[in-house]
Amino acid sequence: MIQQQLAEGVLTLSMQRLDKKNALNLAMYRQLSAALQQAVADPTVRVVLLQGNEQCFSSGNDLQDFLSAGELNREHPVVEFLYTVAAFPKPLLAAVAGLAIGIGTTVLLHCDLVYAAPGCRLQLPFTQLGLCPEAASSLLLPQIAGYQRAAQYLLLGEAFSSEQAAAFGLVNEVVPASDLLAYAASKAKTLAALPVEAVLRSKALLKAQQPQIEQVIAAELNDFGKLLHSDACQQRLQAFFSRK
Repeated sequence: MIQQQLAEGVLTLSMQRLDKKNALNLAMYRQLSAALQQAVADPTVRVVLLQGNEQCFSSGNDLQDFLSAGELNREHPVVEFLYTVAAFPKPLLAAVAGLAIGIGTTVLLHCDLVYAAPGCRLQLPFTQLGLCPEAASSLLLPQIAGYQRAAQYLLLGEAFSSEQAAAFGLVNEVVPASDLLAYAASKAKTLAALPVEAVLRSKALLKAQQPQIEQVIAAELNDFGKLLHSDACQQRLQAFFSRK
């Protein structure tokens, strides 16, 4: 369900579960983590590009699958992915179209460059499910968007567009949907052609707060796990599954 293609130093990871709007299940998380870990060790991979297709990036977690995996410890596929993507040392790009919900948005906070099609719907609906932020979004989103806007999206869970995301700095450029994947690939190839060590050292300097990010991920997961078992969350999840 995660298609991999390596060309000109760019490893493209394509989410291919379009019948479920690229909802990420445990198998996909494992595949993404393994691909990123292998990319770290593979000198032929200089850049990674994460994408869905021209219609959809990701509708977030496959909740039923997510809930079946038990406690949120380091062996949990979602937790492993969060730490892996947060610590990834090589350039990570994203091409976003259609939906980017939950992890579909928070993963973008760990990308170095993000390109999006017009009219995307991004959303962080954690409180609406009785949950709290994850993937260090409580730290990273205020840094990018400012506190009040981050509170709007993390407390109220309001959706926002790719144009709004570009205005506050989460998205680098809004690109026509028909050109999106090719445009993102061209930017990835441009990065891959640059001197490797210079790019890696530059990213490392930009990511100097990495230890703090990992601490925030751990703190969020602790609260997330507690909230997941709360009555309020269970009621919200039951209502969600009933609607579906």
